[in-house]
Amino acid sequence: MNLPNLTSADFLPLLPAIILVLGACALLISEVFLSVGSSRGYQAVLATLTSVIAGAVSLRLLFEPAREVFLGFGALDPFSSFLTFIVCVALALATLTSANFLRRRGAERGEFYALMLFAGAGMSLLGVSNELITVFINIEVLSISTYALTCFLRRGTRPSEAGFKYFILGAFSSAVLLYGSALLYGAAGTTLLSNMAEPLRAAMGTHAPLIYAGAVLVAAGFAFKVAAVPFHMWTPDVYEGAPTPVTALMSAGVKAAAFVALVRVFVTVGSGISAKLPFALFSTLALLTMIGGNLLALPQRNVKRMLAYSSIAHAGYLLLGVAALFTVHPGQEFKLLGPTALVGASVQAVARTEALRGILFYLLAYTVTTMGAFGIVSLVERREDEEKGTAWDRERLSGLAQRRPGWAFAMAAFMLSLAGIPPTVGFMGKLMLFRAAVDSGLVGLTIVAVLSSAAGAYYYLRVVIYMYMRPVPEGAHPLERAWMTELVLVISTVAVVLLGIIPGPVGEWIVQAGTLLGR
Repeated sequence: MNLPNLTSADFLPLLPAIILVLGACALLISEVFLSVGSSRGYQAVLATLTSVIAGAVSLRLLFEPAREVFLGFGALDPFSSFLTFIVCVALALATLTSANFLRRRGAERGEFYALMLFAGAGMSLLGVSNELITVFINIEVLSISTYALTCFLRRGTRPSEAGFKYFILGAFSSAVLLYGSALLYGAAGTTLLSNMAEPLRAAMGTHAPLIYAGAVLVAAGFAFKVAAVPFHMWTPDVYEGAPTPVTALMSAGVKAAAFVALVRVFVTVGSGISAKLPFALFSTLALLTMIGGNLLALPQRNVKRMLAYSSIAHAGYLLLGVAALFTVHPGQEFKLLGPTALVGASVQAVARTEALRGILFYLLAYTVTTMGAFGIVSLVERREDEEKGTAWDRERLSGLAQRRPGWAFAMAAFMLSLAGIPPTVGFMGKLMLFRAAVDSGLVGLTIVAVLSSAAGAYYYLRVVIYMYMRPVPEGAHPLERAWMTELVLVISTVAVVLLGIIPGPVGEWIVQAGTLLGR
């Protein structure tokens, strides 16, 4: 029996995931030795420290030469490494936010943080995956952990309903994704992404309907994961019922991992068949998602549901960047080199590289912004009102500038960033993404994106008005201080402002290094 010729270099892209898994195992083992009344303050610190170490390793991997590992089943490249960094940032901020959230509910347990780290490991491995079955398995790894996290607080009907809906939604999307992968395998004879282009191109003459059906089903499976319209139906219910730190992690980490996997899969599939199909799919999804997400967010009084619909709208902006990758004219082509730096003989190669860079920068911008926004939500909500659904009403933010000026300033910065108003990182992210779309010829779709973004500013600025222009409600409960969550607010606010003012040396340089190293 011939064993695969694996070297230590094959395990390099797995290092961040291995660190996260080891941290999760340490938390689970330590829980065994604790009694009911034991202090568990170390757990959030250990989970955060594990995430920081894994993030530091992923930054180091940015400067490794891009190559395939594990016989082509994985890819070590700056694209996946930067995703892992984004996931680790989301994990670190989510674990810090969770400490006070769980302590107020008497639910602080090591398994909660362990599940978060396991989910983060799945997200990291999903970005590394370079084969369809591996993509499916890692989606399940992150999904199973997030199912359990969603209904971790078992008291009441909302967490149970959210967990059940998320499980049904995830199971259906995984089935659709797996069926589409099976159809592509039937046409290409392989599930390795790096080997699929030529067989798909050769099979187009005889099995075109099979290939098109497989591509559409795989796209639908990913559309469920990123909550694109019309595959978004239960996403706001899940976001509302899940613990707020878990909602933040799902909104940022799961979305980032799914987008990176989507790009990796469809750049290969698109080069094997025709760029016209992915372009039509993703431009249509982008149009529906941008408009639908913003229109549904407009009437929301519930801040948590508003942020949920907002995340759908932001998925639409990211899909605009994905569509820009496939604006290939007749006689032009593009391919993957190393294996994720976009190059090609066409004059639009630079525009596609800019689109890829814009997607990554936007994911980073959205992560630091949304983690901070959900941190504020976790501070103002009360457990007693969660079952009644009033814990996240806008009225809870009324007069916040008088009660907690620092919190109000941070939330204002997050809302301005989500709205894309300078000088925040959200503005720079949209600028990079929209510019790449215009350079790729998507002028009409970009105009729709700008208009829908302007409409979104209405419900974001309404939150700011409540904080600064409304009086404190009568009988308002005192707001407890929580130093770990406030640390999240400081980190997120500094990142939102700093990356917005000087994106070149601080943020764009990292993304530029990541996307161009493979050339």
